[in-house]
Amino acid sequence: MVDLVKVAYGRTGTSKTTNAMGMRPMQARVYEARGAQFILLKAPPAAGKSRALMFLGLDKLENQGVRKVIVAVPETSIGASFRSTDLTSHGFFRDWHVEPRWNLCDSGTEEGTKSQKVKAFQEFMASDDEVIVCTHATFRFAYDAIEAETGAEAFDDCLIAIDEFHHVSAGDDNRLGEILRRLLVREKAHVVAMTGSYFRGDSIPVLRPEDEAKFRSITYSYYEQLDGYEHLKSLGISYSFYRGKYISAIPDVLNTDLKTIVHIPHRGSAEAYGEKNDEVGRIIDAIGEHVGRDKVTGFDLVRRKSDGKILKVADLVNDNEERGGVKAALTREITGPEGRRDDAADRDKVDIIIALGMAKEGFDWPWCEHALTIGYRSSLTEIVQIIGRATRDAAGKSHAQFTNLIAEPGVETTVVADAVNDMLKAISGALLMEQVLQPNFRFYRREDGDIREPVHFDDTGTIHIGIKGLMEPPTDRSKAICENDMQDLIAKACQAMDCRTVADDIAPEVATQMVLTDIIEQSYEDLSEDETEAIRQDLAARMNITSIARKEAEQASSQSEFSEDSEEFEHAPDGMNLINMVKKFINVRELDIDLIDGINPFREGFDVASKALDTPLLKQIQSAMIAQRIQMTEEEARTLWPRIKRFREAEGREPNPHAADPLEKRMAEALAYIRAKKAERMRSAAAG
Repeated sequence: MVDLVKVAYGRTGTSKTTNAMGMRPMQARVYEARGAQFILLKAPPAAGKSRALMFLGLDKLENQGVRKVIVAVPETSIGASFRSTDLTSHGFFRDWHVEPRWNLCDSGTEEGTKSQKVKAFQEFMASDDEVIVCTHATFRFAYDAIEAETGAEAFDDCLIAIDEFHHVSAGDDNRLGEILRRLLVREKAHVVAMTGSYFRGDSIPVLRPEDEAKFRSITYSYYEQLDGYEHLKSLGISYSFYRGKYISAIPDVLNTDLKTIVHIPHRGSAEAYGEKNDEVGRIIDAIGEHVGRDKVTGFDLVRRKSDGKILKVADLVNDNEERGGVKAALTREITGPEGRRDDAADRDKVDIIIALGMAKEGFDWPWCEHALTIGYRSSLTEIVQIIGRATRDAAGKSHAQFTNLIAEPGVETTVVADAVNDMLKAISGALLMEQVLQPNFRFYRREDGDIREPVHFDDTGTIHIGIKGLMEPPTDRSKAICENDMQDLIAKACQAMDCRTVADDIAPEVATQMVLTDIIEQSYEDLSEDETEAIRQDLAARMNITSIARKEAEQASSQSEFSEDSEEFEHAPDGMNLINMVKKFINVRELDIDLIDGINPFREGFDVASKALDTPLLKQIQSAMIAQRIQMTEEEARTLWPRIKRFREAEGREPNPHAADPLEKRMAEALAYIRAKKAERMRSAAAG
């Protein structure tokens, strides 16, 4: 099992401190923007988004003429995050209060506009009460029913808060997205959109550009959140491969000493091999002997093979009538006599959770140390949500781990090419998570004689880095894209990871220039060449800056010997946080755009993952990539031309089409393509 990503954090404790009004830093940042009518909040799991909404909603009720606050969540279990909360004891001017009958996540069915919940929603709108909590589905049905009866003006002067906003999309068949668009066009309601994901998991945008421009966007980064924890020191993201059926690899990847959430494969996927309940049974058998079920919680009791210890396993896969009790037991916090959480008892409550579609977004188990996901996941949003289950801060928890157990693309795989692509997409998830976990960077063009510190911080914690030769955004639009849209562009770049970005014959500049340019041009219409190039350079810098720092750090650490107890340990790549690593090891005298373009961020991840594969299998994967290689294009040939000229000057010869080096062969193909095109143009000119 190889860590593709390992990130260390500073444990500053700042993200958990509160101000005089009881607000954490993220919540205070949101509250400062309370005057905006439309707010988009992007913040990681456990950052306190639900309480941020409470502060915001109460101010709008009290001071901004808002009549009602409507909170919509994707599933009923998340509704508990918005229950009545004491805020005045911590310094705020008013408590958050939800009448039990207006928490529609507690009971009733969701079936259509005539459902019990829709009727309750209509009663709430006609009442003087101010706050309601419901699911996305209830809100959709209720909106349709109320709009048909009284018109959209019924929602004027209401705050509509949509939690887990990435469920919305601008697609014509997304009803929630259509309702949101109507509210934005009417401009009479207030809207708060909240998400723990920084991008949508598919190719459909969450909002149309003209709609998104109306929102005040507030981002609290994963790095700010995790670096400000008290206990969690590091996060690892790893991949492990299995042959045959995944159950054979469970003993190797499931460490039962760690509090773990196991997500079994989606039904219908290549990794699923039987009935879901049977797969759960096999996992339990791999752990030990099933000896009974706890009568109070419904947890399965399993005697561990290694030492006979009884482990408590929560089965969220089986949808029998006991599952409701299991869910309730998981969400019920164990408290001591004084009413506070009893950490030891709450931690010992359960050891392993096995889930299928549950225990992802909004699921809170702070003691989780390991998220083990079996099978390839096509949605990068889903991966980030699952990783978020393990990144809660808790006493005694210094490290969190995410492991994706996927099929090895070996000879027994039915379609080797498909398996290779799945492996690449799985690796892309780790690359994306590494990008999400980075601090917020801003890049500027550094000239000779620049007196600014080459790496410096501003009041928001943003790291400013000077790069020689960098093209700065020439327009307000391109500057706004660099400041606000980079997470989405990085997600699209990671999703573009395929054979054309990691094969041995792909030059780094083909990935950083050609592929990234394609992504930007597909994302934005009517950008000038200079705008596109400035955005591309910024994107390439973001994707490669920590890789450059890490390489320098690894080189430095290899030249000195140190132990974990030594002072120098904190300067090792795995022992220091990202900010310190970037500040200490970025060689600003040599940092220029050519250096950045000379690194293929996709290949870096592939090379790390390849360490887990034996040599014959790696050769087979490389052969499959060559079989999928794309034909030479004019764009790639043009991108390779400077490299071909440098090769000719250095070697005194042209690239050999029969060379052992795949990249040299590709350059020879590009040279042949350029000459053929030139001859074709000359023939056309002669004929004309």
